[in-house]
Amino acid sequence: MDARIALGYSVCPHDCPSTCALEIELLDEKRIGRVRGNKRHSYTQGIICAKVARYAERIHHPDRLTHPLRRVGAKGAGEFEPIAWDEALDEIAGRFEAAEAEFGVTSIWPYNYAGTMGLVMRDGIERLRHVKRYSRQNSTICANLSYAGYTAGTGKLAGADSREMAKSDLVVIWGTNPVNTQVNVMTHAVKARRERGAKIVAVDVYRNGTVEQADMAMILRPGTDAALACAVMHVLFRDGHADREYLAKYADAPAELEAHLRSRGPDWASPITGLPVAEIEAFAKLIGERKRAFFRLGFGFTRSRNGAVNMHAASCIPVVSGAWQHEGGGALHSQGGLYHWNKALIEASEHKDASIRAIDMSRIGPALTGDPYDLAGGPPVKAMIVQSTNPMAVAPEQRKVRAGFAREDLFVAVHEHFMTETARMADIVLPATMFLEHDDIYQASGHSTIQFGGKLVEAPGECRSNHDVICALARRLGAEHPGFQMSPRELIDATLQASGWCSLAELEQKPHGHDLDVHPDFRSAHYLNGFNWPDKKFRFKPQWTKVPSRNEGVVGPAGEMPSLPDHWEITEQPDAEHPFRLATSPARAYLNSSFGETKSSNEKHGSPEAMMHPDDLARLGIANGQRVVVGNQRGEIRLRAKPFAGLRPGVVVIESIPPNAHFEGGEGVNTLTSADQGAPYGGAVFHDTRVWVRAG
Repeated sequence: MDARIALGYSVCPHDCPSTCALEIELLDEKRIGRVRGNKRHSYTQGIICAKVARYAERIHHPDRLTHPLRRVGAKGAGEFEPIAWDEALDEIAGRFEAAEAEFGVTSIWPYNYAGTMGLVMRDGIERLRHVKRYSRQNSTICANLSYAGYTAGTGKLAGADSREMAKSDLVVIWGTNPVNTQVNVMTHAVKARRERGAKIVAVDVYRNGTVEQADMAMILRPGTDAALACAVMHVLFRDGHADREYLAKYADAPAELEAHLRSRGPDWASPITGLPVAEIEAFAKLIGERKRAFFRLGFGFTRSRNGAVNMHAASCIPVVSGAWQHEGGGALHSQGGLYHWNKALIEASEHKDASIRAIDMSRIGPALTGDPYDLAGGPPVKAMIVQSTNPMAVAPEQRKVRAGFAREDLFVAVHEHFMTETARMADIVLPATMFLEHDDIYQASGHSTIQFGGKLVEAPGECRSNHDVICALARRLGAEHPGFQMSPRELIDATLQASGWCSLAELEQKPHGHDLDVHPDFRSAHYLNGFNWPDKKFRFKPQWTKVPSRNEGVVGPAGEMPSLPDHWEITEQPDAEHPFRLATSPARAYLNSSFGETKSSNEKHGSPEAMMHPDDLARLGIANGQRVVVGNQRGEIRLRAKPFAGLRPGVVVIESIPPNAHFEGGEGVNTLTSADQGAPYGGAVFHDTRVWVRAG
């Protein structure tokens, strides 16, 4: 590196557990050069994904939105004219006020998610929502099922220190493909293999990049993870590898679990999962013999209607084996429960009213097309502002989503970086800053540091931050709260101190990255002082309707959930008309729909493909690269077939989410996915879709 190039330190803002610490080459006040991982950060260790390493391509992209726009053509036609900021904000506020006057305040639905994970820029929209009493949002599209499943056992969304993977004798990577989605997991797992002779096991539904690097691959049918977990625990009890002393002290019903599992051995699980009995036995034997077993439990295997049950079952294994007692053992899904944030100034939480309806964000299609269930006896949605998400690409039941956004009586403002599919449907489009162009604070889920990312470069054109837009609208709408009068830095400083951490000035004094490690001591992190329930015992028998959740209200068939770990056949079952099960697994070149605008990501991903077992394609008479139509009762999409032996027959994998326009006909993969709510508190079921496949 040229010593004359200045370096800045920041944090990756994208929706990824790694929350990487970054070094940024600052070429001048407006331009960046290379982006690297910060070697001094104990989890990042200098390694970042290729997408973010190429961030200069994204931040300086010629197609970035830089000026406010007003729609002049039909919705979705992409015809806009420039408009001044004041005029744009006045129009948004005026349309919100008109909707409130005619239909009531809950006809307005601010809609957002995790396009940025910064607390100020992501969550500030809640302040406007709560003060104005607009419709609330249940943010279910990513983690609800996995969170409920994990906390059902532990009582808390936290686990072993992710850096302990490097001290493990066995790293089980289950339901996540870190080569595509959180590369740092592989950094620590491979270090354990290199230095300790550790084994890496990958449990997934297809042979992906992580599976290729593993010592053992468990390729199972989607939605059958709990059957595998039960069979593994059966073997642990059967062969004397269950830690009975640990179970007596730390678990609620070990004897009942053992009795329940006697009929759920490998012979039972094999026809459910598609895994040979010998593979299940070998996996269980490895877990039994290597007590320092670290279970890195991801999001992917929970995106089924039985996802919470699957997560809970997998999380039970290190309890049965006693792995939690050992450094390098235990489990981790997310460290989200470590951060005791007081976000009152950011979110105006004192104004939150549970009596106001909360619309499930994953059901945006049914909600915008007037489904009475989603409207909960209230008015139709008449006005929206969308920040940090692209529902026209990422939400399920896309035909309903499109129909909803196409309503002429629905006013939509979209605050974005690019002219996304959602922005094209908007009435007003506002240009947004990227993470290097504003101040924010970040928490990690894949590790345990709080990091500050300060503004490093000026934004192009007239881009404004999420915070600036929300505050400007608040002034026009008469919304009053101290948070609307504060700068991002002031909000960050006040929030840090109110949460009992430190001041922003103290955080900034920490060298090379401005991070604060909040991981607890070993005994607390490994629940050796007891799990987070009144009796301090892990729950093999959870009370599913009382599991800690960020959303209120039990939904879905929660009353049918099994009382002990078990295979719950509540998924969308293949039938004669729809013989295949579709999983929309994460692509390496995209992060949800982000990076879909960059040339390098599109070139690396290529045209969308349906990966299918060669035997399935041969039976259908479909050749490699032939155009196919994949469909179900929700719609159909057109793409190319790819023979792929690294999955089970009857399974289709489409790595997502390429732009909709990359599919023939312009309809993307979420045309096929369901907006059904997973039990017990909702959650999107993207990998739980039955389809037919035909030559196109």
